[in-house]
Amino acid sequence: MNLIERAKNIITAPNKEWDVVNGEEPNIPGIITGYVLPLAGVAAVAAFIGYGLIGFNAGFGIRIKGMDWGLYQAITVLAGALLSVFVSAFVIDALAPSFGSEKNLGRSVQLVAYSYTPGWIGGLFAILPSLAIIGSLAGLYGLYLLYVGLPKLKKTPQDKHVSYFVVSLIVMIVVFVVIGLILAKILMSIFGLSYGIKDINFSL
Repeated sequence: MNLIERAKNIITAPNKEWDVVNGEEPNIPGIITGYVLPLAGVAAVAAFIGYGLIGFNAGFGIRIKGMDWGLYQAITVLAGALLSVFVSAFVIDALAPSFGSEKNLGRSVQLVAYSYTPGWIGGLFAILPSLAIIGSLAGLYGLYLLYVGLPKLKKTPQDKHVSYFVVSLIVMIVVFVVIGLILAKILMSIFGLSYGIKDINFSL
């Protein structure tokens, strides 16, 4: 699996690429180390540069910037990616029989990891934090990838497709939010951060 080719194809030709993925033997360690870590890692580096070295104006003469914020954002992106893929894939796979779908954790990891592709690529916009929202919006394309890939990888029958997609989507959203909140609680405490005025450098 070539990372660049896979990322490009899953975004530009998802129907065809999901068929290619379906023809591959699931390799969870390979997906994590060869796909998730590199893509999420680049997004994490972008977040570190953006929030740690460049910063952004939050209005009212306030500029948020600092190495502690950079590290916080970078670790959140990387750890969040790994945990979200594992937890979402596990739950989606556990629910598969309820929707007449194939229970196969490897396929579920493929489905979740490749569906997250637009979000991690969009995370590059975090290098300029004021543009980070664009990256977040780009991640929404992953919903379409999930919808297209679900029946191909999980062998979901047509009459269960929409319902399994909706439940899988809810699972991924809830997992992402909960993990984000937990990481924020832990990491902000470690770095001594909060969103209060005391943590913000004022630009004169």
